[in-house]
This record gives sequence, C-alpha cells and structure tokens, in this order.
Amino acid sequence: MDTITEAGATRPARTPATATVRTPGAPAAPPRKPTYWSKLGSAFAMFRNGKSIAGLTILGFFVLVAIFADVLAPYSPTKVDNTARFQPPSAAHWLGTTHIGEDVLSQVIHGTRGVIVVGFLAALIATLIAIVVGVTSGYLRGWRSEALSALTNVFLVIPGIPLIIIVATMFEDPPLWVIAAVLGLIGWAWGARVLRAQTMSLRGRDFVLAARANGEPLRRIITVEMLPNLMALIAASFVGTVTAAIIGLTTLSYIGIIPVTTYNWGTILNWASAQGAFRLGQWWWYLPPGLCIAAIGVALSLINFGIDEYVNPRLRSAGERARAMKKKGLNVNDTVTAVRPATTTQETS
Repeated sequence: MDTITEAGATRPARTPATATVRTPGAPAAPPRKPTYWSKLGSAFAMFRNGKSIAGLTILGFFVLVAIFADVLAPYSPTKVDNTARFQPPSAAHWLGTTHIGEDVLSQVIHGTRGVIVVGFLAALIATLIAIVVGVTSGYLRGWRSEALSALTNVFLVIPGIPLIIIVATMFEDPPLWVIAAVLGLIGWAWGARVLRAQTMSLRGRDFVLAARANGEPLRRIITVEMLPNLMALIAASFVGTVTAAIIGLTTLSYIGIIPVTTYNWGTILNWASAQGAFRLGQWWWYLPPGLCIAAIGVALSLINFGIDEYVNPRLRSAGERARAMKKKGLNVNDTVTAVRPATTTQETS
C-alpha cells in the first residue's frame, strides 16, 4: 500500500470512496444488460419534451373535469330555469342558458365525460387489436402473415359512418361503450399496418435472432424484446385514434345519428343549431363546446408532435439544436447564425 510521509511519520494514503480498485490485468466487468423496465422507461422518454408536456397538461385538465364533473358542475345539465331563458353569461350562469333555461356550463362539463370515455375506450380497443394483429403478422411468415394482412386491408376499406348508423338504429339509446366499441373496431387497421411494417424490420435484428436461438417462446420475444422498441409507434397510434374517435363522436352527435340524450359536446352543438343559436348570435351556447373540441384537438396534436420529434432523428436533432441556441440567447429563426467576437486582453508593459 502506498504511504505518505509527513513530519517523519508514515500513514497510509486514503483511497477515495468512489474509486474502483481493479487488479492490473484483470478483465473489465461486462456491461450491464438493460432490464425490461429500463427499456420501457426509455421508450416513454418521448413524453419529456415541451410539446408533449404541454399537450399532456391540457389533456389532463379535461380528464380531471370528466372525473369530477358531478362536483364541478354548478347545476344538473337537465335542470330547467323558466325565468332564465336565452340568458347571456352572468354571475348565476357563467356560460349563459339555453332556450329552456338549462345551464350551458353544466352541460359542457358533463359532456366532457362522454367525450373522454368514448375517445379513450375506442382508442384502447383499437390499439389492442392493432398490436395483436400488426405485431403478430409482422413477426410470422407464410400464409398466417398474409391472412392477417388481408384482414387488415379489409377493415381499411370498411365505411365507418354507415356501420355506426346501422348499430345506432339497433338501440333506442345506445350506451357509450357500444359507441366506443364500434369506433374502435373500425379504427385499428391503420395502426396495425404501421406496426406490421416496423415489426418486419425488427424481426431480423440481432437481439431478436439471439432470443430465438436461445429458444425463447414467441410471447416473450414479442412482449420483452419487441414491444419496448415499438412503444413510440404504439403511443402515436393511440393518440391518433383518440383524436379520430373524439371527432367521430362529436360529428355523429351533431348530425343527429347518436341520440341527443347522450350528453357530449356534439349534442350541445346539435341543440344549439336546432334552436337557431347560430342564426340569432347566441355565441355562449355554441362557442364553449366548439372551443373545447379545438382545445382537446390541440392537446392531442401537441402530444403527437412531441412523439414525432422523438421518433424522427432529424426532428429530434433539430429540436435539441434549437433549444441549445435559445439557451445561448440566439434567435432560432435567423438564417445566418450570429458570431460573437472573442474578447482579447492587451498586455500593458
């Protein structure tokens, strides 16, 4: 052991606590293999940029409104106030009233629950089907892969609106889960095609071939080796399906295919249009649900942009470069980067 001499005495040299002592000539420790949870955590790194955080914040606000709608709404959405018909916003009714005195704010708050439930439930159903069909058909070969690909192509050309009209006519008052199931069953095909193409490129990678050579079962190869590498595409497909489901629900409710007794933002617009609110200029009836649809669309678009920036290496490097320029006080939109002259000091004799 090395020693340090001080004032005629010797004492052992202290080794830093963080230092790693290795015998000369000994082999280096092998790199630690990433675990399943580390792979999953790195896959969700796409939500750490500014666009995704802003979108998740707006979306989280609407989710909280949907959960606590009964607490936040000042009145029941069907409560009628005969003394306050077609009233503009006031202290008693923050967003005004309808033609029969119903509180618009309470209807918008309760309508948020239907939009969120249908959007997320339809996206969950569509994403699960897309994962099963897309990943399986991309990994397998032969007639099984072609059969699943043909099934995907069939669902790509099935018209959604006529199918929903047929299902809606079978129920006098269709529940939300039926509407979400129909929207999910007709919205999984695009995600399945994207996942199939990406899985076909992954099945020839070294880590998949090594897992197959070790005799790993198919379910483990797909869930442990492939799915963490597909999380970005799965998240993008989920967000896109939520957007399509919300737009589909509000559109079908507005044109009257879905019964107006099921409260959502589309049914509010339907009632406003039927009672002439657009013609009479009663903006407090139709503008709030329209702004809510636009706001949740912006939130989902920001999340999708953030995922795209994470997945696309060119966009990711451009975003990192822009953030670095902002930290240095440079204008990102400048076509020519400003060069700061270096300061020199002159020596005086």
